[in-house]
Amino acid sequence: MKPFTVNIPQAVITDLKNRIQNTRWPGAPDGAGWQWGTSEQYLKELAHYWVNGYSWEKYEKQLNQYPQYIAEIDGIQIHFQYIKGNGTNARPLLLTHGWPDSYYRFHKIIPMLTEGDQSFDLVIPSIPGFGFSEKTALTSVAVADLWKKLMTETLGYQKFNAAGGDVGMGITKALASKYPAVVSAVHFTDLGYPMGQEDPATMTDEEKQFALFVQQWWYSEGAYAMVHSTKPQSLAYGLNDSPVALAAWILSFGSAGASPDVIEAAFGGKDEMLTNIMIYWITQTIGSSVRMYKTDAVAQWGGAQPLSKTGVPAGVAVFPREAQFPKEWAERFVNVVHYKKMEAGGHFAALEVPEAFAGELRSFFYSVK
Repeated sequence: MKPFTVNIPQAVITDLKNRIQNTRWPGAPDGAGWQWGTSEQYLKELAHYWVNGYSWEKYEKQLNQYPQYIAEIDGIQIHFQYIKGNGTNARPLLLTHGWPDSYYRFHKIIPMLTEGDQSFDLVIPSIPGFGFSEKTALTSVAVADLWKKLMTETLGYQKFNAAGGDVGMGITKALASKYPAVVSAVHFTDLGYPMGQEDPATMTDEEKQFALFVQQWWYSEGAYAMVHSTKPQSLAYGLNDSPVALAAWILSFGSAGASPDVIEAAFGGKDEMLTNIMIYWITQTIGSSVRMYKTDAVAQWGGAQPLSKTGVPAGVAVFPREAQFPKEWAERFVNVVHYKKMEAGGHFAALEVPEAFAGELRSFFYSVK
């Protein structure tokens, strides 16, 4: 482990602002709004604020507020935050982000989970190919192997808890499936989607309704995942070269026809949204991050054995602006001992409703003996 500090040269920020100001805007159909993709009107306003109102220096200091490290595991450089809880018996908890967010996904809940009697030793890594970890795309199962070594060999924990959503869900599920002897409990905010491989005869009515919703959503909003899984390199050239293109692609995932205030709230606010985008920009990891979809897809197409259902106790929280999967769907993959419908929040709940999300994690993990 080597201490790590985010320290981006001013020349990178100057170049960013020049690129934003030199954007060639494509134009948009009259009255397009968000229905054709990211709104050009909104994006122009955001670009102006990005150059003239947003302060990277402020958020760089925020990123450096908590201890960060680099560790080499199996020859791969892994960046992670490591914050010890101040309770007398703090429990180790590994938090894994997804796409298009980053380790910054969890910054609001760090003080909530490291204070008080029911506290945690938080380990928050950047997935390889994301943020300040090495720019290489691995499968979710391969990342789970690295996380197990990070927790047990680098940090020395005999057992630990884990939570994740989106890409982090797949990694956390793989951890529980492969390493039940060291994973005490797991928590999820999603558990994948029906992709036509399930036998309808085995599905409940609620699961069939969920499958119909997912099919409709996939055709209207799922283009990003298809591109990532098939032609990630073609996409990477433009996103790595233009900050406005990068922002447009990330925001199109969060829009789904929503209003700008909802989109910003989903990322925790406008400044937090831009900070997350900045992490991709300054590390030039948009290409390697989207390639992870291809690595997972190739492994699946190549006949990789599906993970077995894990017996590790699992908690599940379904937020209202997340796909509403029923408990029966979750029980196909994990040992559900806790299932809760949340009152507010969406895909990035740790940013949008941090108090509720932190309370859910604390309540679940401290209920597991």
